Amino acid sequence: MSDTPSPAAKRPPRQSRTGLTATGARKAAGKSNRTRAREFALQGLYQSLVGRNAVDDIDPFTRDLAGFNKADAAHFDVLLHGCVAQGEAMDALIAPLLDRPWGEISPVEHAVMWIGVYEFQHCLDVPWRVVLNECVELAKEFGGTDGHKYVNGVLNGLAPSLRAAEVEADKAKKPRKA
Repeated sequence: MSDTPSPAAKRPPRQSRTGLTATGARKAAGKSNRTRAREFALQGLYQSLVGRNAVDDIDPFTRDLAGFNKADAAHFDVLLHGCVAQGEAMDALIAPLLDRPWGEISPVEHAVMWIGVYEFQHCLDVPWRVVLNECVELAKEFGGTDGHKYVNGVLNGLAPSLRAAEVEADKAKKPRKA
């Protein structure tokens, strides 16, 4: 017998085919074109927040990234340009819900919150719970260890004021526990 391990012993374990990676993030094949647009917008917003790059420079650079052709380009445009243009106003809405100064907020979480607020305000075709879920998923995939929890708390706090009728309708649907 040989002491050489079999080829099967050298291979990494197979990943499940549930649409999730080992970390719980969605696999690329399971992502919608709007989800991809949010991911590319997040990358562009990060460049804006950290590098202070102009949106007119960020846009073509981001469009040249691998995989952009699978993203919803129109949604990307709306998010990138809208968030940069309305960043100060969105920061003013977000700030009262923060428990620390902006300087201590990760630029990834900052950009994800911008995306959430912008979609709450301007993308009324996207249900508020979908906006919230997509932003939490972005924060899980690109943010810090517990950044998604912070994003969830802030956006959940803003939803009742930015999507009041929709949030109230959801509350009315749920039966109250006795």
